[in-house]
Amino acid sequence: MTFRLTLVAAGRSSSRLGERFGDDRPLDSEGRLAAERAAPGLLPLAAAELRYCSPSTRSRETGDALGFTPLVQLALRDCDMGRWAGRSLAHVMAREPTEVDAWLGDPRSAPHGGESLHAFIMRIGGWLDTRPAEDHAKMVAVADPGVVRAALMYAIKAPPHCYWNVDIRPLSTVTLTGRAGEWRLRVDGA
Repeated sequence: MTFRLTLVAAGRSSSRLGERFGDDRPLDSEGRLAAERAAPGLLPLAAAELRYCSPSTRSRETGDALGFTPLVQLALRDCDMGRWAGRSLAHVMAREPTEVDAWLGDPRSAPHGGESLHAFIMRIGGWLDTRPAEDHAKMVAVADPGVVRAALMYAIKAPPHCYWNVDIRPLSTVTLTGRAGEWRLRVDGA
């Protein structure tokens, strides 16, 4: 059984400098406007048999702005950042530089008391591998950029440390085709 899953990165909820771990702020005005502008181009994805989203506010709002009316999937939540949730990287670096180095250098490390990068990628991969779908079904999921990166790492079997080398821009899309344990990254062009 094979299917196609298009992942749509949630719209912007803050500037890059204002980002925080576990940030659950709604779309900012620029993010909402960008989602509204992107909606006509992404509207064909609304015809997918299954439409999902991460539980974050910005993912739900992005899905609604795009006309998907997605079903919230708790398994698509962003990485649990434990005691670092709500703090900026600069704030945590100033107070726990050794712990940040450990977290960035070892995918199995979770010095913040939350989820390790490895566990996060495996959780997202588990969700991918258990999608209930008919053969050749089409699905769409609006997710936080970190979730999209984790899905890519799992799908292409990249080592977890490669997670840090992938940038996911708001409202960008990526398509995975295949089935449990046999994923392919599909890049569409003009």
